[in-house]
Amino acid sequence: MTKRMISMLVVIAALIATLGAVKFHQIQVAIAQASSFQPPPEAVTTVVAKRQAWPDTLEAIGSVAAVQGVTVAADQPGLVDRIAIDSGRTVRAGEVLVELDTRQEKAQLAAAVAQLELSRLNLERARGLADEGIVSRADYDRASAEHKQAEARVGEIRAAIERKTIRAPFAGMLGIRQVNLGQYLAGGDPVVPLQSLDPIFVNFTVPQQEVARLRVGGDVRAFVEGTTEPFTGRITAVNSVVDEATRNVQVQATFANAQGRLRPGMFVQAKVLMGGHREVVTLPASAINYAPYGDSVFIVEEVEGPKGDKYRGARQQVVKLGGALGDQVAVLSGVDAGAEVVSSGVFKLRNGAAVRVENTVQPANDQAPKPEDN
Repeated sequence: MTKRMISMLVVIAALIATLGAVKFHQIQVAIAQASSFQPPPEAVTTVVAKRQAWPDTLEAIGSVAAVQGVTVAADQPGLVDRIAIDSGRTVRAGEVLVELDTRQEKAQLAAAVAQLELSRLNLERARGLADEGIVSRADYDRASAEHKQAEARVGEIRAAIERKTIRAPFAGMLGIRQVNLGQYLAGGDPVVPLQSLDPIFVNFTVPQQEVARLRVGGDVRAFVEGTTEPFTGRITAVNSVVDEATRNVQVQATFANAQGRLRPGMFVQAKVLMGGHREVVTLPASAINYAPYGDSVFIVEEVEGPKGDKYRGARQQVVKLGGALGDQVAVLSGVDAGAEVVSSGVFKLRNGAAVRVENTVQPANDQAPKPEDN
């Protein structure tokens, strides 16, 4: 019995050893196959980096501001008696916007006019009696003063009535009105925003070291997100004070805005044209792999594999970028002229990946693109 058990144990141990050897061999073969596996090359397009004349510009972030912009408010308290405007339309300077109820003031004006007429008659009588020596000069002076007071009272009431007619202080575009018919307004309550849109300001800041390069009258381009054509303007003012917190200087440019496409509060990208040019390496924007830790491109060259075999692959190269112009981006460092750079398909590459160049269709690469209206 004991011999039989020992024999069984020996057989089982031999079987386990045999299975372990087989599995070990299979794993070794799989590891060898995996280490020698080369993924198929990725299809990409490439472009040869070259130097081009690049306009000398200074880029900044700006915001649009009205040349004149206010929230028209009530000057005198009263009930809204008439609304003469619609929200969002343009108005002329002096045009009536809202009228407040003036019935009480008009009644006071009638009484004041009657008092003025009485004081005029009293003044004429006092003048005649003073000429005849019947009344004293002091009585005449008193009648004259009362007449002037009556005139001033009439003028005061008429001014109060006029101040209850709210007018546009300048020509511009109205916002959304904030009053309704019959609403009571206190002095200073808002009525409607009013903005002068043509011309319009774009305010932006530049580092203090760049101020010496700026000049009043210099050309500025403003780009609004979602539009393709830039707005053209000129620098009209450079602030005389440097912000102590940021060490930046505020610059103000004026833009024509006849169609009203620029609105106060808009975010814009401002580009100041310095007037010169410089030679830089340019690449299409599609060639840039943007990342938080640094921007990079993939350069196509001969790559050596783990076993010493050579193939055409992509090498990731960190780059320092300048400004953008149309479809192109200026590369300040990291890529030399003449290098073959992947222009599309960078999202599927990794460092050392094999590539297959297919340049039948190339991405856009123009400093002044003219997109078709689809």
